[in-house]
Amino acid sequence: MQEFETLKQLVEAIEDDVLKAEGGNNAAGTRVRKQMQEVKKAAQDIRAKILELRS
Repeated sequence: MQEFETLKQLVEAIEDDVLKAEGGNNAAGTRVRKQMQEVKKAAQDIRAKILELRS
């Protein structure tokens, strides 16, 4: 499922910024929050796809 692969790639791409944000880097925290919106959208796309497959 392509949507799931996209979600995994998004999460992997955020890892460095998450570590920087934990270290106190405010700019990295801002980037993580923005990227998490993309993760949320990707998760919603997966939910829709699964519902579509159930029908």
